[in-house]
Amino acid sequence: MNGLQKQRIAALRYQGAGYAKIAEALGISENTVKSYCQRNNLGGNLMATVQPDGGQTFCHQCGTELTQVPGRKPRKFCTPACRVAWWKAHPDHLKQKAIYRFTCPACGAAFESYGNANRKYCSHACYVTARFGKGATP
Repeated sequence: MNGLQKQRIAALRYQGAGYAKIAEALGISENTVKSYCQRNNLGGNLMATVQPDGGQTFCHQCGTELTQVPGRKPRKFCTPACRVAWWKAHPDHLKQKAIYRFTCPACGAAFESYGNANRKYCSHACYVTARFGKGATP
């Protein structure tokens, strides 16, 4: 087992994956994964756990090791790009369901807006057309 596989095992365990799922994803024996996890305190349910002493955790998306800063909110992702990619891949974990449906007054297209109940136009081009009556056409 190489270092990349060890990182992926830890990352998948922190995402809540079981031994069989990890073994299948990495193409190694389930017993190898299980013994590695037990030797490195990766057993049990580790979903979104962090070491409270400011220790190391792993990015939920890519498995990169993270250093936690004591007294601050625990980091779950190494970069904003990883955070966005993870949330796009896991919409079922989203607790807030603030999706609003509208019809654009400029072009008549139906569109959805997440988290903004006051949105009127589907795009900037429609806004410019409705507001100024010239420029970009939808």
